[in-house]
Amino acid sequence: MSQPIFDELIHAPNRLQICAMLAPVDALDFATVREALAVTDSVLSKHVRVLVDACYVRTSKTPHASRTRTWLSLTDTGRSALAGHLAELRRIAATATATS
Repeated sequence: MSQPIFDELIHAPNRLQICAMLAPVDALDFATVREALAVTDSVLSKHVRVLVDACYVRTSKTPHASRTRTWLSLTDTGRSALAGHLAELRRIAATATATS
């Protein structure tokens, strides 16, 4: 079990959703994540850049037809940070619902 720790980088709603989407899979393509979040390319790119800079997400490109597809994957560091953040959110939620 991960040590509960609040992670400011992950906590932003779009970044939390990106990490949550990437956690159960090896990789997702950029377009799938963009559509799921209902954001523009530029908004998603900014959030991905923050996660890449923190070494939480890795990007890779593969040729597809006449275009290049960008793939996003959660790194081991990102998985650990997400697990710790979710553990902290659960701890906070438990405090809020505890009865005296």
